[in-house]
Amino acid sequence: MQWTSAEKSGLLIVCVFIAIVSSYKLLAVPDLKPGDIAPFDAIATENALVIDTAALQQKRSDLIPRTSVQIIDKNESKKLEEKIIEQLGYLEQVAISNDSDRIGPVNLTIEERNWLSNQSESLRDQWEQEILITSKKMLKQGLVDTLPYDQIFEAARFQLSPKLDTNNPSITLGSKLIADTFQGNSNLRHDVARSQQLLEELITKQGIPKIEVKKGDLITKKGEQITPKGYIVLDHFRLIRRSARPIEWLGRFSEAVLGCWILLMIMRREKPSLKAKHGLLALGLLLIIQISKDWFGAAISPLQILVPPALLLSQGIGTISALGWVAIGSLLWPVPVNGIGEGRLLIAALTAALVAFQGGRMRSRAQLLQTVVLLPFSALISQWILLGSRISPSKSAWGKLSPNSETLITEALVLGAMLMFTIFLIPIIENAFGLLTKARLMELADQERPLLRRLSKEAPGTFEHTLMICGLAEEGARSIGADVDLIRTGALYHDVGKLFSPEWFIENQEDGLNPHDQLNDPFKSADILQAHVDEGLKLARRHRLPSPIADFIPEHQGTLKMGYFLHKAREIDNSIPENRFRYKGPIPASRETGILMLADGCEAALRALDTKSTDKEACNTIRKIVQSRQIDGQLKESTLTRAEIELVVRAFVNVWKRMNHRRIKYPIHSRKSAYPA
Repeated sequence: MQWTSAEKSGLLIVCVFIAIVSSYKLLAVPDLKPGDIAPFDAIATENALVIDTAALQQKRSDLIPRTSVQIIDKNESKKLEEKIIEQLGYLEQVAISNDSDRIGPVNLTIEERNWLSNQSESLRDQWEQEILITSKKMLKQGLVDTLPYDQIFEAARFQLSPKLDTNNPSITLGSKLIADTFQGNSNLRHDVARSQQLLEELITKQGIPKIEVKKGDLITKKGEQITPKGYIVLDHFRLIRRSARPIEWLGRFSEAVLGCWILLMIMRREKPSLKAKHGLLALGLLLIIQISKDWFGAAISPLQILVPPALLLSQGIGTISALGWVAIGSLLWPVPVNGIGEGRLLIAALTAALVAFQGGRMRSRAQLLQTVVLLPFSALISQWILLGSRISPSKSAWGKLSPNSETLITEALVLGAMLMFTIFLIPIIENAFGLLTKARLMELADQERPLLRRLSKEAPGTFEHTLMICGLAEEGARSIGADVDLIRTGALYHDVGKLFSPEWFIENQEDGLNPHDQLNDPFKSADILQAHVDEGLKLARRHRLPSPIADFIPEHQGTLKMGYFLHKAREIDNSIPENRFRYKGPIPASRETGILMLADGCEAALRALDTKSTDKEACNTIRKIVQSRQIDGQLKESTLTRAEIELVVRAFVNVWKRMNHRRIKYPIHSRKSAYPA
C-alpha cells in the first residue's frame, strides 16, 4: 500500500521528534547536573581537596541575615528633616491663632496649648531649633521603620531633656512631634559592598568547607543519581562538559532517525498492506517512552514502559513488528537505567521480546488476562534471581547494582496495573487505528454472530461456498506464513453482500431456475453482481466490521471481468467496452486478499473435477486460473511472489485431495446371510 505525501510527512515529523528527545541532552550545557543519572563510573585520578561549593553556598545563605550592613541615606534624612520643619510650621500657625480649637500637627494637651500660646516668638524660635537639632541627632544614629512609636517618643524626650522632665510641656510636645514624624520611616539603606566584605570575613574566620578526595575513590556509580557533592568533585576533575557536543548529537540524532526508518521497514516487510496510521502508532509509542524516561527519570523502570507496548503491537500488528519495536526502543534508551546500569534494561528487553513473541499467538482475551497475572510475577522472580545479592557475588557487576526487594515488588505491581490498563485500552486503539488483534479476529470468526447466522439461513448455498473457500484460503495462507486468522475471518464475510438478493447467485438457486435467464439483460445482471460487493460494504459498515475484514469484500473480486455477461452483451452490440463488465475493485492489496481471490476462483473449478481426476489435472486447473488472474493484473499489488504462488497452488491441491478422497466400498450383507440360522 502506497502512503500519501501527507502521511509520509506526518511520519517523518514524529521521527524527528523522537530523534530530538533522544539526543537534545548532548547539546545541553553543562551536560550533567545534581540529581541526574550518572552515565559512567567516575574514579578520582589523584588526591584533591575540593571546595564544597554546595556547603559554601548554604553557609552564605545562613550568614546573609547576619551580615547585612546598612548605612544612613542622606537623601532620606533630608526628607525627614524637611518634614519636621513642615510640622513646626503648622505648629506655628496654631500658636499665633486665636482659635483655641484649631487642629494642630499633633494632639495638644491643655498644658501644651497654653505653653505654646504664652511663649514669645523668640522663645518659640529657640525651642524649634532645639527640636531640629534633636531630630538630626536621632537621624545620624539611624532610624528603623519598624521602631514603635513609644520607643521613638522616649528617645526624643531623652535627647531634649536627659533628666526626663515629664511635666514640662515643651519637652512632651517636642517628643510627640518627632515621634509622629519619624514613626514608620527609615533613613537606612543596604550597602552591598560592605555586606559582602563582612560576609567573606565571617566565612574566612569560620573556615571554607572542603571535600577530601583520595586517589581511587569512587565519585559516582553508573546508573545512580549524582549527589551535589559528587557533582562538585566531578566538576573539579573536569568530568562535567561545559561545551556542546554537536558531532555526538548529530550521531545520536541520525541513529534515532535511522532506527525509526528501520522500524517502519520491518513493519512493512511483515505487513505489506501496512497503513500509515499503524506506523504512526508504533512511532508514537516510541516517542512516549523517550519522553517518559526523560520526564520521570529514575522513577520509572524499563519493564513498565517496554512491555505494555510490545503486547499491544504484537496483538495489533504482528510479532516481528513488536520485536523490532522492542529492539529500537531499547537501543534508543535516552539515559542509563537507575541503579543497575544496563542489567535491568537487558532483562526488560528480554521480557518484552518474550511478550512480543507470545502476544502474536494469544487468541483470546482470557489469555491476555492470564498474562497480566503471570508476567509481572515471572519478571519479579527473574530479577530477584539474576540481580539478587544472595545469588550474585557482591563484587560482580550484577551484585553491585542489585535493587532492593521493595523496588522489585513495586515494579511488578505497577507493571501488572499497566498491562491491565493496556488490555482495557486495546479495543479503543483497535477502533482508533484500525488494528485487528488475534482476540478480535477469533470473536469475529464465531459463526454464531448475527451476520454469519443470517448468511447461513438466508443464503445457505453461499455459506457452504464460504466454508469451502475458508479451507482453501487457510491452507494457502499457512503455506506461505500469511495471517491465517485474518484470512479465515475475511473469507467468512467476503460474500455477505449476497444477502441482498441470494437467489441471483447460482449456489442458492433451486430447481435449476436462474433469474438471470428470465431477466435476459446482461447489463442489469452485471449490476446485480456488482451490487453484492456494494451491499456487502454497506453491511460491513452497519455491523462495524474492522476495515481489514471489510477489505476482503471488494478485493476478492478486484476488477475481474464478468465474462459470461460481457459475451451476452457483445452478442447484442460488439462495441460494448469491457470496463462496463468489470468489478469496480480495488484489486487485492495484501497477500491475504490475493489468496482469497485465488481460492474464490478455484473453488468451483475444483468441485467440478471428476472424482477420478489426478493431482496433476487439479494442479493444472488451478494454475490456469492463477495465470489468468496474473495476466489480468489482479495480483500485482498483493506482494505475492512467484514462489509463494506456487506454494499456494500446492496447498490448494492438498485441500482438494482431502475433499475428494476415495472411500473403500464395503460389501453390504443381508440380515439373513449375516445371521445364518
